[in-house]
Amino acid sequence: MRIEHTEILIIGAGPSGSVAAGLLRKQGRQVLIIEKETFPRFSIGESLLPQSMEYIEAAGFLQDVIEAGFQYKNGAAFVRGEQTTAFDFRDKFSSGWGTTYQVQRGNFDHVLAKAAAKAGAVIRYQEQVIAVDLEGDQPRITVQSATETYQINARFLLDASGFGRILPRLLKLETPSDFPVRGAYFTHIEDRISKEGFDRNKILISVHPDHHDVWFWTIPFSNGRCSQGVVAKPEFLEKYQGSETERLQAIIAEVPTLSAVLKNAVWDTPARQLIGYSANVSSLHGKGFALLGNAGEFLDPVFSSGVTIAVKSAALAAAAIEREFAGEAVNWQSDYADPLKAGVDAFRAFVSSWYEGGFQDVIFHQDQSPDVRRMISAILAGYAWDLNNPYVAQPKRLKTLEQLCAA
Repeated sequence: MRIEHTEILIIGAGPSGSVAAGLLRKQGRQVLIIEKETFPRFSIGESLLPQSMEYIEAAGFLQDVIEAGFQYKNGAAFVRGEQTTAFDFRDKFSSGWGTTYQVQRGNFDHVLAKAAAKAGAVIRYQEQVIAVDLEGDQPRITVQSATETYQINARFLLDASGFGRILPRLLKLETPSDFPVRGAYFTHIEDRISKEGFDRNKILISVHPDHHDVWFWTIPFSNGRCSQGVVAKPEFLEKYQGSETERLQAIIAEVPTLSAVLKNAVWDTPARQLIGYSANVSSLHGKGFALLGNAGEFLDPVFSSGVTIAVKSAALAAAAIEREFAGEAVNWQSDYADPLKAGVDAFRAFVSSWYEGGFQDVIFHQDQSPDVRRMISAILAGYAWDLNNPYVAQPKRLKTLEQLCAA
């Protein structure tokens, strides 16, 4: 078997893999990315959070993203029955980016991958990692291409394979998520949304009027299209008949406010279904490897945290690798896993409270303290690692806030 050598091997050219590559190339590291698909390819998760822009900028990709012409985003709007509210991410507790973009992920991921290649990373598309051996001094990775099976010896291995979860499967790291099983129907449509009363600069989150754990996303793009989806428990989704598109349309028909927004939409793309997307692992790192983004843990799409967690993990891993390659002692648990998990746990508290209903009551409360509102806005903007924010430092404070709003 042919054997190659590289410093860093990354599995997957999605946001975490590409941003990690950009950061590592700035360190002068040799980077090889193995990507199973051909880009551009479809992916879900189109609404970015402002915090992610910090890491895109640090990787050197900001100009590429700006020039791609994506839909500007400055906040999030929420609707539940007759209740409405909106958060402008520029008015937030944490310092840093207050705006970002809403993107068709096929194009966005391709922009980042091309930027990583321009920075000097080598990307091999339509190749797949089929085995990993961690018994030696360095990870040994077996790769299958269209013409051969070969081996790569790497000084360090990063799994950025997203829902493919290559290393968790090969190394038996997968563990059940503590979140209830939920599913989604979703598609892209020509939205033809009237400008009156609708802000394309914000993601729209609509709550089902009778089932508050059922919610819908409407993510406008810059080309007159949008991503439209619903999230609910499988038993709710299975009550409806027909194709995925017909089921999605039937559920939307039960929400008057959302039906009015989409009344002129052209449903020209068959909807897809995803069930049981939440995932977890027993460890985010091991001898010679670390897991990035969704390859490690995925919570829920409700606050669009996926890409932010992915690029944050890339930044933390790249910093740890830089120190390790410089001969410093690195504790991957305290230097990587624990800091990443702190922000994920802050998101987790808000996601759990959303489905239990308490955080919805907070969001729609009419007499919110301006200071508390800015703290919430910061977390919705992705600043889940800002320990100066009391609701990040102590997520349990959210319970107290829920009780105050319910009183």
